[in-house]
This record gives sequence, C-alpha cells and structure tokens, in this order.
Amino acid sequence: MAERLTVTRSAAVLVLIDLQEKLAAVMPSRAGVVEAGALLAKVARELGIPIVATRQYPQGLGDVVPELIGLVPEGGPVDKVTFCCADEPTFCDRLADTGKQQVVIAGMETHICVTQTALALAAAGHEVFVVADATCSRREEDHAVALDRMRAAGVIVTTAEAVIYEALGRAGTPEFARVLQLVKGRKTPE
Repeated sequence: MAERLTVTRSAAVLVLIDLQEKLAAVMPSRAGVVEAGALLAKVARELGIPIVATRQYPQGLGDVVPELIGLVPEGGPVDKVTFCCADEPTFCDRLADTGKQQVVIAGMETHICVTQTALALAAAGHEVFVVADATCSRREEDHAVALDRMRAAGVIVTTAEAVIYEALGRAGTPEFARVLQLVKGRKTPE
C-alpha cells in the first residue's frame, strides 16, 4: 500500500500514550496538550476511529488524566513499564486488533515513550503521525529535538486540527457539523 501522507479515517487508529495525572502535573504545556488529546479522542469516537491508550507505571504516575477518563475505550488503558509501547505485548495485540495501518500518536513525553513508539511502529511498516500540539516533554528542547528526530526518520509531524480535517475529508455533512462544534469549543492558546 502506497503512503498517502494524510490521515484517512478508514485506515487510522489514535494512540494516546501516557497522558497521566502525575506526569501531566509536571508538564509546562499540560493544559494545551491534554485539551488537544481530548479533542482528538472525541473526534475519533465521532468518526469511528479506534483508540488505544497506555499508562506508564500507573502505581507511580497515576491514572489517565480526568479529561480523558470517559474517552478511553472499554477495557481501559494498557499498563506498561516499557518506554516503547511496541515492546508491550498487550499494546501490540490491541493495535493489531484494530487492523489499522495509520497510527496517530498523542502523549507524553515526546522524547521518550512517544519517540520510541513512533520509530518502532514506522520501522514495522505503519504510517505514523505524531501530533505536535498533543505531545509534550518537561523541557521544550527535548520536545523540539524529538519532533526533528522523528521527521528525519520519516514520521509525519502534524497538528490536531490537521488530523481532524484530514480524517473528516469533507464539509457539509451532519458529522462535519458535530465535529466543527468540538473544534470551535477548543480554547485559543494564550
């Protein structure tokens, strides 16, 4: 299958990596990243895009942030201690069960779990999209360097709204109107 380089709802799965309470609490860009992750999850549900969520060492880093609790699919998040989600068999099983080739990633921390997962999934033949405004690191330099590194490796770096409108594909439909309301509800960054 040739790479299309845009998100297609029939081919995509949303992966939410480690958007957890205690981890989020130390992120300078917590509010915007959590909001973008929640928006992506709401739109994914509206468009029938499957979601796989993870939690890194939940005993220490807590549960998924409250804004995402109701958006995590039945069965809950995959608990892991590996940094690369692709090294966790339960994650691989859930991802394989979706049957999707495109992986859209949001999460924390960009330079650790997000990068390791994105690179591994790309190497395994997935089209990987990392959502820049739905990912973060404690230090901005780590986030920026990780995005550059992933771009250099062929991972597509994009934004939440770009993903949403690519997955929608067209205006003038009832689902477009519903998604537009979700997007309009998004806060403007200060």
